[in-house]
Amino acid sequence: MVSYKDLGLVNTREMFAKAIKGGYAVPAFNFNNMEQLQAIVMAAAETKSPVILQVSKGARNYANQTLLRYMAEGAVEYAKELGWAKPQIVLHLDHGDSFELCKSCVDMGFSSVMIDGSALPYDENVALTKRVVEYAHQHDVTVEGELGVLAGVEDEVASEVSHYTKPEEVVDFVTKTGVDSLAISIGTSHGAYKFTPEQCTVDPKTGRLVPPPLAFDVLAAIEKELPGFPIVLHGSSSVPQEEVETINKYGGALKAAVGIPEEELRQAAKSAVCKINIDSDSRLAMTAAIREVFATKPAEFDPRKYLGPARDNMTKLYIHKIKEVLGSDGKAE
Repeated sequence: MVSYKDLGLVNTREMFAKAIKGGYAVPAFNFNNMEQLQAIVMAAAETKSPVILQVSKGARNYANQTLLRYMAEGAVEYAKELGWAKPQIVLHLDHGDSFELCKSCVDMGFSSVMIDGSALPYDENVALTKRVVEYAHQHDVTVEGELGVLAGVEDEVASEVSHYTKPEEVVDFVTKTGVDSLAISIGTSHGAYKFTPEQCTVDPKTGRLVPPPLAFDVLAAIEKELPGFPIVLHGSSSVPQEEVETINKYGGALKAAVGIPEEELRQAAKSAVCKINIDSDSRLAMTAAIREVFATKPAEFDPRKYLGPARDNMTKLYIHKIKEVLGSDGKAE
């Protein structure tokens, strides 16, 4: 048993309470490798933003659970080296799909876990979530549950259709399960292909696809039912078109990739939404930088020469998200 407190990590309880009062959202950035982790820590340390290091089941298998434990501990120490005296860093399991996986993460030093039973019948979702909460809370680990289903595909999480969260269910779910935060569905979706072209309109000035707006009426109804309760948005990458264009310029084939407009995420961050998940955007930033090096310097084969620019591009993206979208800069001095 490894306690996250021994690794220098924190859970989300105080972090989310401050975010709700302060009208901002904490970034939850997914990572799979060292360069992504370095970029996240550099951005958070520079902006003094609380941050959630988010790991999916697939990423945990890819990186190895033991290495992840030491990477998280190293992230805290690295942040201190960068001048962040008291780092506020969470290690969080994204989309846990079983009690056994969540328990394993708690036992290996995660400070927060998500149990995603949203595809199950309601009563089964409640029972599974409650079981995870009971175990995690014994170790002061916070738990995120989910109601509603997001469309899209990302890292083994897939659904063809979305189902908005039903506001009339949220109080019962939170009361019965004891979860610390709730992921909801209001029109976000996973991956870089969040919407079909048929769902979008076309901006006459740019020719770019414009996605359907988020269901802020559903969010408002949920807030009314659960005043002051931490709400989470998944599938909230904005799919920066400049990164998509760079990828396509240098041999990529990303067609009709469109994300959630950043102004809508800013609006959500000012509400009870206190955690916003971002994964695809960093993948795009990383891929764009690597493709550019491969195309413009075809003789290059030193991984540092293409992963270094990729890391720099991701750091730039994370700083932008923290400052311009989520408003979490300066909240973890």
